[in-house]
Amino acid sequence: MARHKKTCYSGIGGQAVLEGVMMKNKDKYAVAVRKPNGEIEVDIQNYQGVLHGKRFKELPFIRGIFNFVDSLMLGMKSLNFSASFYEEDEEETKFDKALNKITKGKAEELLTTIVTILSMVLAIGIFIVLPYFISSYFTQSVQNASLIAIIEGAVRICIFVLYVWGISFMKDIRRLYRYHGAEHKCINCLERGYELDVNTVMRCSRLHKRCGTSFMFFVLFVSIILFFFIQVENPVQKVLLRIALMPVVAGISYEIIRLAGRSNNPIVNLLSLPGMLIQRMTTKEPDKEMVEVAIAAIEAVFDWKAYLRDNFGYEVAEASTEEDE
Repeated sequence: MARHKKTCYSGIGGQAVLEGVMMKNKDKYAVAVRKPNGEIEVDIQNYQGVLHGKRFKELPFIRGIFNFVDSLMLGMKSLNFSASFYEEDEEETKFDKALNKITKGKAEELLTTIVTILSMVLAIGIFIVLPYFISSYFTQSVQNASLIAIIEGAVRICIFVLYVWGISFMKDIRRLYRYHGAEHKCINCLERGYELDVNTVMRCSRLHKRCGTSFMFFVLFVSIILFFFIQVENPVQKVLLRIALMPVVAGISYEIIRLAGRSNNPIVNLLSLPGMLIQRMTTKEPDKEMVEVAIAAIEAVFDWKAYLRDNFGYEVAEASTEEDE
């Protein structure tokens, strides 16, 4: 596999799901899942997101907020689809029937929204509120408010890293991380100008600068800088201000990772390094069957042959897409 110096942004994003991969291209997304019988099931849908068509939604620093919410909603929806192949057959309960009747058949969407909101509340509690209260124990020995803010940020990053590391010991999460690696390998393969076949994808990196893990690190890093300037004494006000600033943090972080995905500037690469290092925990090396699933998801929403022709200047022969025996 010859190394290409040129890289080209593809616009594809995705995430790992239970025994599969979701890939999104513009308003179209596909979830590919390896079913228990070994077959690959691909579900193709459109997802336009919240407040679709509103121009302000695309404004810099504003778009990151909506992109984050959309990612959570779509991610939960994709996970539910993948999990449906591995759930035991259960009869519909009276509660399920009543909820479907009340919501006019949209019970799953309602539950997905509720779970997403609860997940956000839990994340704020663990990664925003908890670090503040832990750092407050240092106020007796450390009188400098700026230093306390730095300690709080360091605690926040430590909690995040320990969380990522801790869940990696769970069997299902380890497999999820391997599918995460397959997702990254496929996108790296294309953006470096290589043909999308299993053997070539396997030789590509499992780390990518536009990863959600890197986004989360930027959120933590940017929050340290913004929270540094909160100079109020009341603990309740401090916590509320931190929560209120999270949309601002998400908006700034999105612009940074968006720039990182489109640039090879040395400074940008340096800023991306910590997130890439954490990705060594959140991605693992996939096997060829996992890569096949990721390729199926991409091919359902993205014409990668046209992309290579338009951006790297060569045609892909049909036979070259087949995996070598």
